[in-house]
Amino acid sequence: MAVQIGATPDSGFDDPIGMLTDCHRRIEHFLDILCVVAVRATGRSMTEEETAAVQTALQYFHVGGQRHNADEEQSLFPRLRASAGSEELGEIQALETDHQDANSLHEEVQDLCEKWVGAGALEAVDQDRLLSATQKLKRLYTEHIRLEEQVVFPRAGKLLSRAAIDAIGQEFRARRE
Repeated sequence: MAVQIGATPDSGFDDPIGMLTDCHRRIEHFLDILCVVAVRATGRSMTEEETAAVQTALQYFHVGGQRHNADEEQSLFPRLRASAGSEELGEIQALETDHQDANSLHEEVQDLCEKWVGAGALEAVDQDRLLSATQKLKRLYTEHIRLEEQVVFPRAGKLLSRAAIDAIGQEFRARRE
């Protein structure tokens, strides 16, 4: 993402919950690109600028999005499970199900966008599938991010020790090396 003058800097490995929140902003940004292009370019070829933006968004979800899921599923969620009650366990399971559902939708969007770029246009049925898949992703992420940022992340900040948070940050670092 481009650097914005005056923008709040991204969180570091000493604040892994902040890193997850920062990643949510990138998810929203790149998802918006996919949604906007799917709507605006309906029935025509994508421009070079649209193609580049879509390819960047798809690459982000392929790499950054998968790493974000691993950060949550391998580092954060197991520690929360260890101190969670039944309601919290249900929330974590729902979030993991969201990750699986999002992965399936991302595969469909990836395939359709690659088809679009390769063929220069999409047939109406494929355009409808793309619009549907991007809108489903938008709804899924809106609720998923709300649950994490308003419920799960604040709970993690209260329940997890400084040592646990530091360990999570080190695991995040290792995934990026």
